[in-house]
Amino acid sequence: MCGTASPPRPPRVVSPCIGICTIDSRGSYCIGCKRTLDEIGRWSIMDDVERRRIIDELPTRTRQR
Repeated sequence: MCGTASPPRPPRVVSPCIGICTIDSRGSYCIGCKRTLDEIGRWSIMDDVERRRIIDELPTRTRQR
């Protein structure tokens, strides 16, 4: 019996945390990773689609500062 192997799963989208965990003075974003407190808190239960959406937005957040 010859089965087809499932394609390898892509790696999970990892946290952008860089260990500088400080919320800006407006309480909007973490100075280190640019995520909101809500995004940081929910990261572990988000699926990769939601994580990727956030990762894709981070450069825009950085430019707005």
